[in-house]
This record gives sequence, structure tokens and C-alpha cells, in this order.
Amino acid sequence: MIPYKHEPFTDFSKEENRQKLEEGLNTVKGYLGQDYPLIIGGERIMTDDKKESYNPAHKDETIGQLSQASQEHAQQAMDVALETFETWRKSSFEFRSDVLFKAAAIIRKRKFEFTALLVKEGGKPWKEADADTAEAIDFLEYYGRNHLKLKNGDHVESRPGEYNQFHYIPLGVGLVISPWNFAFAIMAGTTAAAAVTGNTVLLKPSSRTSVIAYKFVEVLEEAGLPKGVVNFIPGSSRDIGDYLVEHKDTRFVSFTGSRDVGTSIFEKAAVVQEGQTHLKRVIAEMGGKDTIVVDSDADLELAAEAIVASAFGFSGQKCSACSRVIALDDIHDELLEKVVEKTKKLQVGNPESDIDVGPVIDDSSLEKIQKYIEIGKEEGKLEVGGETENETGHFVHPTVFSGLKHDDRIMQEEIFGPVVGFAKAKDFDQAIDYANSTDYGLTGAVITKNREHIEQARRDFHVGNLYFNRGCTAAIVGYQPFGGFKMSGTDSKAGGPDYLTLHMQGKTSSEQF
Repeated sequence: MIPYKHEPFTDFSKEENRQKLEEGLNTVKGYLGQDYPLIIGGERIMTDDKKESYNPAHKDETIGQLSQASQEHAQQAMDVALETFETWRKSSFEFRSDVLFKAAAIIRKRKFEFTALLVKEGGKPWKEADADTAEAIDFLEYYGRNHLKLKNGDHVESRPGEYNQFHYIPLGVGLVISPWNFAFAIMAGTTAAAAVTGNTVLLKPSSRTSVIAYKFVEVLEEAGLPKGVVNFIPGSSRDIGDYLVEHKDTRFVSFTGSRDVGTSIFEKAAVVQEGQTHLKRVIAEMGGKDTIVVDSDADLELAAEAIVASAFGFSGQKCSACSRVIALDDIHDELLEKVVEKTKKLQVGNPESDIDVGPVIDDSSLEKIQKYIEIGKEEGKLEVGGETENETGHFVHPTVFSGLKHDDRIMQEEIFGPVVGFAKAKDFDQAIDYANSTDYGLTGAVITKNREHIEQARRDFHVGNLYFNRGCTAAIVGYQPFGGFKMSGTDSKAGGPDYLTLHMQGKTSSEQF
């Protein structure tokens, strides 16, 4: 088998690639506004209750109308998933991996269409959308290969007269709750990891980006995934989310989203229901408050580029986004000046036009960010940005605050928007202390030329993904396994060598002869 390598990013400086994306946008425009059904056991089910998915850059443009699942539909999907599990769990490792490899090939052929759909439904600029599509392909390719490595289990010792084996078996029915910010990559990765390991899946995607999820399920069907392995059931947390989290037959929950929802799921899943025969697993990634530390001897041009890219890529709507900068006193002012200068050059607008910064996802996100901008004005100094536009689409201009203390609200609470705050540290020890002074521990970066400080940060900067002399976003599947500490989640390293085993259980068999 060809060794795994990550999917290359598209070079949009080439006119041929720009034309291909324009063709992708035209393809997507051809199916805007359609009605989308539930998919349960391969059956398409239209419901009267529908939810609109719209373009966050152009609120009047409907992407699709999504049928919403009721509790009755959720139970129907559970029944199908339980029944299908009995056959799917017995399928070969090769068959299951081959479905992922075929799905990756299909997506690769339709890469510009899926990237265009992410531009439309997710509000992503071209490069961000392209990276999202590439990551979805990466998850399929990487998990397909890693799954084959688990086929024969792990080596254990045997004594004379006995033969011992240790191998992995699937858990059962898993509930996958996927987010809107990586509407393709995380949704595809969490679904594929659960399914390839022999489990059956109830996929409840974000209501904001359900069309992308529907199109992915179509790809899985085309790739040969049997009916009932993945069941597409968009719906509200109130109607079906809590019901399935608490369901006695749910074996595990794979969740990516906010801290509040994640901790609620963790609590609900811990309660053993009547008739439940197992303890549920929760695989959770719940956000971050991510810091870039800039040392006295840092390359300030590199630092400024890393901060701007990490803070404002996809309008800061990444759990890994830089929202805190801790800069040492002696370089703080020069660094801040460079960041402000670069921020002012960013273009904000509809991402169909290949701009730098697109919209935030919806009204509630914009309102939340506005609230934090006002808090920032009280706690520090507004250096640039602070403006919002909400007439045509949901736009927030990249915003930089200075003069903050490391424990101000702007520096502690997750904003999930294009807002970054600056605070000073007297020395590197204090900078690392400040960097660790949040409830989260997802990503971080250190810009320094000092080898001792690199090793100190490697030891003491308490985050799941730590980067040196680059930004704190853009982890690559198979290269930088992704997952965080503390209130950032269960440190389930997506795109890493042990991620699939979270969806499986080890079984020992011992034969005497």
C-alpha cells in the first residue's frame, strides 16, 4: 500500500485552479435551496419539520431545507443501527477500510465542489475551505490505513501449553455530534473513525452546515457503505440530542463543540439508565483559549504573521485560534505595531471573492462577539477593528486589543471570533505561567530562538498541541495529532495513532492445549 501522505493544498495563484473553484461554485449554485431528507437504514424520510441552512455571507441565500428528526425518528435510527451492528461488526477490516479509501477518491474528484460548498454554507474563504476538504480526505486515508494495522491486535506473551491473543472489537452504536466550523473535516473524521472500526453511527450534524454532512453520507453510500451503518439524523439537542446521549443503547458519544454542551454531555452520559449494560464512553473536543508567547529574541516579522494568521483565519472560529498574545516587555510594542499594521490590510467580505476574512456563522455568534468587543474596550485599548456588519451577512472586522492583564475576561473566556488580546510578561517564566492561566489547554505556540526556552515550554506549557516558530492553528492529520487538556476535552488525539482504539475495546483470549 502507498504510504500515507497528507492531501496537498490547492495553489489558488494558478488561474486553472481559480477557474475550477468557480466551476465548483456554479455546481453548488445548481442545487441551492433543495429539501434534504433524513437517511435511516438507507431510507429517505422527509419530515414536515424543517430547518433552513443559509449562507452566512448572504443571509437571504438558502443553501438547503433540512428535515428534522423527532424522538420517534431517533429511536427508529437506533433500532436500525443496533440491527446493522450485528452484521457490520463481523465485516472484514479490509472491507471497512476500502470503503474509506473509495470515499476519499470520490471526494478528491469532487474536491472543488466540496470546497465551494464550504464557501457557501460554512462562510469559509477559499484557502480555509480547501484545507477543510483536504483534511476530510486525510482523515479517510489515515484512518483507513491505521485500521488495517489493528487487524491482528497487539502482541502478548504466551507460556508453554497456551496461546494468548489480544485483539480489538467494536463497541456498538455511537452518536456523532459534529460542529459547523470544520463542517466537512471533523464531521467526516469523527463519522469515519466510528464506522471503520465496526461500529454503527447516528450522525447528528450541526444545523448550520447539514447540507455538507448530507453530501458526505451520499459519498459513503457511493463508496459501498452498507445501509444502516451511518444514519443521517439532523435535529435539535432538545428533541433528539439529549434523548440519544441518555439512551441505554448508546455505546459512545463523539462530540465536538462548546465547553458548556460538552460538559453537559459528559454528565448525562455518566448516568446509567435502566436496562443499560455498559458504561458509555465520551470522546470530546470542547474548545480553547489559545496563546502565542513571543520571546525577547523572536523573529518579530514571523511572530506577527503567525499571530494574524492564527487569530483571524476563518474569522477566529477555530478552537485552536490564537486569542491571546503574551509578549515579553522589551519587544511588546514593536510586535503590536506589526500585528496592527498587518491586520489593517486584511480584506473582509463575501468569501466567494477570495478575500481574507469572511463572515461569522450566525446572528448569535455576532452578538456574542460584539459583547466581548465592548468588554475589551473597558479592559484594554482597542488598537484596530471592533466594527461589525449584519445587514447582508454576519461580518466582524479583525480586532486587536492591547493593555490587557492576563486574567482579564477578554484573555480568559472563549470568544470564537476574530478578536485577539495582548498582555505583557516581565520574563519567559512569567510568560509561560500566564499562558497556562486559563481553564483550557488545547493549542499554543512559542516564537523564540532560545533553545532552552523551547525545551522549557515543551515541558511546562500545558497544551495538547504545542508549536514552535509558527502559528497555533492548522494541525495536519497524521503529522500533528490534535486534542487538548483541561477543559479543552478528553485529549482524544484526532488524526493520531491511537484515535481509532477509542472506538473499540480490547479482548483477550487464552487457549490451553
